[in-house]
Amino acid sequence: MNKLIGYARVSTKGQDSDRQEVDLLAAGVLPADLHTDHGVSGARDKRPGLDAARAKLRAGDTLVITTLDRLGRSTENMLVLAKELEDQGVNLRVLNLGGGDVDTQTPMGKMMFTVMVALAQMELDIKTERNRDSVAKRRANGGDLGGRREQYGDDAIHGAARDIAGGMSARAAAAARGMSTTTLYRRAEKLGIKL
Repeated sequence: MNKLIGYARVSTKGQDSDRQEVDLLAAGVLPADLHTDHGVSGARDKRPGLDAARAKLRAGDTLVITTLDRLGRSTENMLVLAKELEDQGVNLRVLNLGGGDVDTQTPMGKMMFTVMVALAQMELDIKTERNRDSVAKRRANGGDLGGRREQYGDDAIHGAARDIAGGMSARAAAAARGMSTTTLYRRAEKLGIKL
């Protein structure tokens, strides 16, 4: 009997795959045939859940995923995987692809899958390009690039430098401001201050 093998993936440990699992079970995947990766990027080649799902697949079986991006991040990788599955006689079913269910068992399903993979890659490329442009514009305008904020202001570093010039040890000057000596030296170097 041909089986439905389900695969769900979330990129971070903080996310949960409950919604995907509910959809896969509703599509007919049995709980014992549902495999999940938690905190694993779609860009990684080795994914324990996907590897376990693929190990169970036999000719005539169908790998079921909820959305295309659960399978992978690049057009090339997704098309390679789809071709490998096809060569094994395994079908691929995407539950929410373009508003409907796409099954590579049919010629139309194969065509839709290929088109949607290309569109998903294009969307990712456009998003990456927009992010790069945004960062470049903010950098050029001296804007905030996000990331971790400096915990200690420039005034604290200048004050520590004055204390050290007055005879205080670097360790004591750093401790007086609640920072480590390493942080003091790193920030001072960044500001071009010799301690």
